Amino acid sequence: MGKSAFLQEFKAFAMKGNVIDMAVGVIIGGAFGKIVSSIVADVIMPPIGLLVGGVNFTDLKWVMKPAEIVNGKEIAAVTLNYGNFLQATFDFLIIAFSIFLFIKLIIRLTTKKEEKADVEPQAPPTPTKEEVLLTEIRDLLKKQSE
Repeated sequence: MGKSAFLQEFKAFAMKGNVIDMAVGVIIGGAFGKIVSSIVADVIMPPIGLLVGGVNFTDLKWVMKPAEIVNGKEIAAVTLNYGNFLQATFDFLIIAFSIFLFIKLIIRLTTKKEEKADVEPQAPPTPTKEEVLLTEIRDLLKKQSE
């Protein structure tokens, strides 16, 4: 496979609708994630931190080994930063809930459109010549049996 054929194959792949849609979705999703992270960190978490005594969740950590000074060099403390984990968990839950609501809204809107299409009365199909003839025969048989 030559260089030109490889580039043409890559161009055909990259220009497929699904790939472009996915790329747009990833970019918008990244921006949406930043917005939700800001809402969590700047709007939701401060009041929660205030309610639990002014605690900033990102600062929560467990010091497993304190910082030391060895031969004039400071060795950083070994910490387990569970506050960052809590913050990321809150971010995830809010993003997941937001996406759930968004998808539910889209489903509701598309369902209403389908329901409106189903509600419109459809004209009954015109009967074929055979159906008309069979109906007449049925009616004649009913009259004879009466």
